[in-house]
Amino acid sequence: MPAGPTLGPALGPTLGPTLSPALSSPALSPTPTPTVSPRTGGVATIVDALDVVVDADPDLPLAFPSAGRMLTVRELAGSARAAAAALLARGAAPGERIGLLSRNSPEFLLGLFGTVGAGGAACPLPLPTSVRDLGGYATRLTGVLAAAEIRRVLVDDRLGGMASRLAGVLAGIELIPVGALLAEGETAPGARGRGPLAGGVGPDDLAVVQFTSGSTAAPKGVRLTHRNVLAGTAAIADGLAITPGEDHGGLWLPMFHDMGLFGTLAGTFAGIPMTVWSPGAFVKDPAAWLGQFAAAGVTISPAPSFAYETLTEAVPADEVTRFDLRRWRVALNGAEPIPMAGLEGFVEHFAPAGFAPEAMLPVYGMAEATLAVTFPPLGRAPTALWVDRDRLAVGGVDGGVAAEVTRHDRRARGLPALGVPVPGVRVRVVGADGRARPERRVGEIEIAGASITAGYLTAPGTPPAPRPNPDGWLPTGDLGFVHDGELYVTGRRKEMIIVRGVNFYPEDAESVIRDAPGLYRRRCVAFADAAGDGAERITVVGETGLEDPAERARLAADLRVAVTAALGLPDVAVYLVAPDDLPRTSSGKFQRLAARELTRAVP
Repeated sequence: MPAGPTLGPALGPTLGPTLSPALSSPALSPTPTPTVSPRTGGVATIVDALDVVVDADPDLPLAFPSAGRMLTVRELAGSARAAAAALLARGAAPGERIGLLSRNSPEFLLGLFGTVGAGGAACPLPLPTSVRDLGGYATRLTGVLAAAEIRRVLVDDRLGGMASRLAGVLAGIELIPVGALLAEGETAPGARGRGPLAGGVGPDDLAVVQFTSGSTAAPKGVRLTHRNVLAGTAAIADGLAITPGEDHGGLWLPMFHDMGLFGTLAGTFAGIPMTVWSPGAFVKDPAAWLGQFAAAGVTISPAPSFAYETLTEAVPADEVTRFDLRRWRVALNGAEPIPMAGLEGFVEHFAPAGFAPEAMLPVYGMAEATLAVTFPPLGRAPTALWVDRDRLAVGGVDGGVAAEVTRHDRRARGLPALGVPVPGVRVRVVGADGRARPERRVGEIEIAGASITAGYLTAPGTPPAPRPNPDGWLPTGDLGFVHDGELYVTGRRKEMIIVRGVNFYPEDAESVIRDAPGLYRRRCVAFADAAGDGAERITVVGETGLEDPAERARLAADLRVAVTAALGLPDVAVYLVAPDDLPRTSSGKFQRLAARELTRAVP
């Protein structure tokens, strides 16, 4: 990206809109005007933005291979308007928050644009991870519905069986099949035309309530206006230099997740074809999915780090050359901490298939920013800073320093450079006192700008979520530092482990055991827990397919010795669980704090 940092000596590192060769600017630059997509610039709502795309290329396709369906943007706009007319006929109120329960299918987008066209705010809802967990899922869903005060939920017709079972649990919630809504809308007043059907919808009205993944706490509803969504999707298009006629977007992430939703909208508003698979298509057979991906000619695709590691494992080295990945221009890598070993492993493994190192793009983003926060420059292979992990963790948010070491140092931890802010976004790193941290000093990352949320919706009885402070900066809960004008993320503030007054990042323990023989797909988490005497200790939970008790005991001992030796701790607890038992969020992040509950039942 042609964007970079300006630094003010009074406030320390603040990543801003323009690259300055001298990192000592006397004042911070003002928030820049967001770059806008040439196709949707100047519009007020995301419905207007869709209409602009229809005018430019009415046959632009949105393909859903897993559902065996496809629609054009013209079909999407027309059917969504019918859905909006039906919602208004049903009495939908201006600003009403309406749930959206759908797989990756046309119904998701029809429900989304139908809701906002009726003047409401779409609230994408997570799907259950397993049919066996419908009871627990219903409980979690009830909390989400309460947080957003949702009374109506639009449901994908293909989820009818699940919806009927939920209907008996979700008291007072009206479940509306999208197909029925479209049928009603065909004859409803205003079913034909352009723009939002509801009068007075503007850029500062709520468009989407995007629930966070809940990796460290109960999910929160991120409030995003039309202005936020338009600024965020335009920043993505600008930062990736998306080009109609040349690019093709593709993803398998669930569309109820921020990366799936805003990735799809960014590509569509930029005027490129989008191919959206189901998460199951990737999870069930990653190699087969990669074959479809390559055959479709996708050039831009986002995924969490674990997905790239999964593809490396799924495709044997002697089969790599049967894939043609030369068209893959941008592989966004985000949504969770990015281990350099997995990143470099993917690049090296798929080089014979034509995957270019500079196509790999480690990025930083979150739902609160309508996805994108920082991107590295396009055309640059991933770069990393190798730092002393002990000095990085000292003092936590108030004292850690990124002291550079060689990558072969026993204390080395590799952190990928995550680039500079996308247009319209500012970034700074502050200490617990709210003052900005100097270069290479760890602090909490704060963000501000046109795409940043004004706050959250939370369920009754839950702690209040952070909101932007008076000068517009939103605390992210992430820790990091600035080096040579780029952002580096070190971990989550809530996940810092403190043992006997010494700070550790979970990654400090996880990185030394991920490659242990017997660990399933390098899957493990670390967190703080209480020992028998009440003192804090590091606890490690790892997945394994080993069934022999002696082999499991040997693996547990190996993990304990490795962590103890690396971190110098006398007391490390190790638990082993079955493959796929570690809890994850919808984006694939391990829920370290939720994993603590597994230790209550594991011997």
